[in-house]
Amino acid sequence: MRERTREIYGRDDVQGGMNGNWTGVRIGALALLWGSTFLWIELALEAVTPVQVTLSRCVIGAVTLLVACRCAGHRLPRGRSIWGRIAVAAFFCNALPFAMFSVGQRRIDSGVAGVLNATTPLWAVLIGVVTGTERGLRPLRLGGLLTGYAGVVLILAPWKAAESGGWGIAAVALAAASYAIGFAYLGRHLVGTGIPTISLSAAQLVVATVLTAVTVPVGGLEPVDVSARTLIVVLVLGVVATAATFHLTYRNIAAEGATNTATLGYLLPVVSVALGVAVLGEDFNVRLGVGMAVVLVGVAVTRSRRGETPLEVEERQPTTQG
Repeated sequence: MRERTREIYGRDDVQGGMNGNWTGVRIGALALLWGSTFLWIELALEAVTPVQVTLSRCVIGAVTLLVACRCAGHRLPRGRSIWGRIAVAAFFCNALPFAMFSVGQRRIDSGVAGVLNATTPLWAVLIGVVTGTERGLRPLRLGGLLTGYAGVVLILAPWKAAESGGWGIAAVALAAASYAIGFAYLGRHLVGTGIPTISLSAAQLVVATVLTAVTVPVGGLEPVDVSARTLIVVLVLGVVATAATFHLTYRNIAAEGATNTATLGYLLPVVSVALGVAVLGEDFNVRLGVGMAVVLVGVAVTRSRRGETPLEVEERQPTTQG
């Protein structure tokens, strides 16, 4: 089993995916990088349109991962079938949610966007139950998910946000649901196919770039005054918040599974709200603080392994079949 896993993921993936310490580091890094994405989108939208933000992060992210793939000695996947699956994943994991976040954040704060993204685990569990990949939710895990969701609702305060968020809230909620669909699809159809995760993530962003380019005539042709600040923001959004984050997500799905990876979304409100307050001067109050504390409790309970059966433990291990 270990040699087969090494063949699929590479030496680093085996050591990182099967070592608890490295898993914790990867989860922490993902939470910080992913949570900061909303800040970078907000800053980029000060100078460029949503379509331009989406296309630029796809292009820069794709180039970054292509270079990394080449340096690692890997090639892009081959075969019409695998590229068809990559196209589906690129739509749900990249093109659609990237666009919806950019559109939505024109109407809502970056912190609120991060909070809405935290509904991804609930969508993931629902999809898992419907598709049969989430077998029999344990009461403890279900309680953690509901606790986390309660914290999200407390932070978001929909009875207030709905007054001004409108379509922005709907767009970001759609992005969160799209991520959940994409994670489930990755776990079932791409992870474990024998193709290195760096090759898959690079190919996926290449396809996402093509899909996004189609939308350029609609809001992507406005002139841009490229300042040094805008250039830095877009580069960080593409290299760090897109390429690095997306590849880490791929590896985490391989190591932890799609539903556990989606559960990371519960950590994002803490990061996104904190950055929104510190950098952008967005609102912070007792309700937000208590809500974030509830979210963290929900995450801890959700990730608890207490009461797992041997079958559940086995199902958490990285898949070795396509």
